[in-house]
Amino acid sequence: MSSPTGPASGLPVRMPRPRQPGRHRRPEPVAAPEGAPALVLAVPGPPSTTTRQLAEEVVSIARSELPGLDARIGYVDGEEDATVTSFPEFPSLASVLAHAAAERTARFERAREAGADAAGPEGPAAVVVPLLAGPDSALMLRVREAVTAGGAPAELTDVLGPHPLLAEALHVRLSEAGLARADRARLFTVATAADGIILATVGGEEAVQAAGITGMLLAARLAVPVMAAALDQEGSVAAIAEQLRGAGSAQLALAPYLIGPELDEGLLDAAAKEAGCSAAEPLGPYPAIGKLALSKYTTALGIAPQQASGAPVH
Repeated sequence: MSSPTGPASGLPVRMPRPRQPGRHRRPEPVAAPEGAPALVLAVPGPPSTTTRQLAEEVVSIARSELPGLDARIGYVDGEEDATVTSFPEFPSLASVLAHAAAERTARFERAREAGADAAGPEGPAAVVVPLLAGPDSALMLRVREAVTAGGAPAELTDVLGPHPLLAEALHVRLSEAGLARADRARLFTVATAADGIILATVGGEEAVQAAGITGMLLAARLAVPVMAAALDQEGSVAAIAEQLRGAGSAQLALAPYLIGPELDEGLLDAAAKEAGCSAAEPLGPYPAIGKLALSKYTTALGIAPQQASGAPVH
């Protein structure tokens, strides 16, 4: 039981930390501007409960980084919502955008009815961030078509990578699978660490080239060769595996440069079998994914929360 002068003895409580003065003081968190457009995460692939959970974790991370953020999820292959008054289980990207625009217009109308001298809605009603680590022209075309079909003013950002944070995420997934040494902060090593990494992506040659940039960062972290290959190009993974082995790598590992929803079922297992090696899990809802999605959103709007940055290279 507490007294007016503090807690009763024997009951420890967490006291607030004093704020640090000067340049070492932590910055105050930035909140989303009032009336800011919604961040709409464009999720590829067949909708499922697993995909929804992943997407919800990503937007939850984004909301925690920017208080007040209006973050929503739209599925490229989702269900249409013609009335824009209620949502199906997996709403299509187009219907989510239409709903965001309708809500913004309704807020404007209510403000005018209340006597506010409110200007009409200007700028985008939403900023669409594709849930993709790298470029995939076919998927991005479908996202653009969905944005157009939504009939709402919306801005479409680029994909999340390449970025140092994705190299960090790949490193962690490989470590979790026992396929790479952990970083220095974790203070342990594994005997099964691979000495050559196949960075697996989808989206053809453009995706392979983009993955190669993050691959260079991953190679610097692991001090082993990393080469990118396309899961959706026949023979690409096997060719890269042969090239790595020819260069002296004896124990390979497959690292998916993919978040998960864009990956066709069974494709990763087939590629690992083709290469004769083990595979790590896709990136999934690793914290960097939510931070990068938010970074795309804030860059599009010109607002600046704490910047996403890569961890030091080991």
